Amino acid sequence: MSVERLAKIPEVDLDPNGVFKYVLIRVHSKDDDSYVDIVRGYAWAEYHADIYDRVAGELERGGELDCECLGGGRIKHDSGAKKIHVYGYSMGFGRAKHSVSTEKIKTHYPDYEVTWADEGY
Repeated sequence: MSVERLAKIPEVDLDPNGVFKYVLIRVHSKDDDSYVDIVRGYAWAEYHADIYDRVAGELERGGELDCECLGGGRIKHDSGAKKIHVYGYSMGFGRAKHSVSTEKIKTHYPDYEVTWADEGY
């Protein structure tokens, strides 16, 4: 049941354009050891914690899931050019493993050029 519940959570949700903060979140099942890592990035967020707090609050509401922020960074998303660049870090959560985030984004946007770098803020 836990794996099925986790499989229903979209692994990637990003705003369609712009430069914005993102977080990599590990969503754990409270029933067993299963988990899924998800990427969330939104232009409305002033801080990385704004994204984490909203997403974790929604996912944990049912009491069956627990969330942990693995880090953050920034995303430059250009849907017209079909390019996404992942970079930077979060002052509060540290740097996410951009290689993990990038692989998830590539799966969600297979026709995009998706790149990453540890440089920048």
